[in-house]
Amino acid sequence: MTPVIDLAVLAVFIPTFFFFSVTPGMCMTLAMTLGMSIGVRRSLYMMWGELLGLALISLGSVIGVASIMLSYPHVFQFLKLLGGIYLLYVGFNMWLSKGKMAITNMDVGASNPPPSRRGLAMQGFFTAITNPKAWALMVSFLPPFINPQQAFVPQLTLLTVIILMTEFTCLMLYATGGRTLRLFLQKSGNVQLMNRIAGSLMIGVGVWLVLG
Repeated sequence: MTPVIDLAVLAVFIPTFFFFSVTPGMCMTLAMTLGMSIGVRRSLYMMWGELLGLALISLGSVIGVASIMLSYPHVFQFLKLLGGIYLLYVGFNMWLSKGKMAITNMDVGASNPPPSRRGLAMQGFFTAITNPKAWALMVSFLPPFINPQQAFVPQLTLLTVIILMTEFTCLMLYATGGRTLRLFLQKSGNVQLMNRIAGSLMIGVGVWLVLG
């Protein structure tokens, strides 16, 4: 039986994309921030949204949607501006130990009241989908791994699954790292310090979106 994709191609694709994915960026920083502020379990909702956005980017980069999106940068700028302002607002509130994302006591994952599942998912989705660098990366990276001599849909499906599994693994690593940092800081009992670290990371993501 002929494999969907040559194993030699996968041997190059998997470690290369893992390197791209695990490199610190907006989504990974957001995962670490949420892991610190609301815990890994609640951060999963953000991850589902981010993975949906990444899946759309992957498909769009191959079928030509990316070229259309990149032709209208003002759409990106508008969405990025809105998303960035929102993250800056959340980050500043966390810095002041206010808002839904702020850590209010020493129980891991505690916030009062907790952020909504839909809100977290939308946060992850828009952080992914409004990142032009992600579009540009996929446009240049993904199509060369598609063999025109073989069936298109199975190849794209397999590569997309690998992309999402790799991205999810990296998001979990960052979210777990954030939770571990929180546990470390718990020993000092300094809730304000944890909020300021998490808030600073969130502000950094917001600035990245606005100016990136």
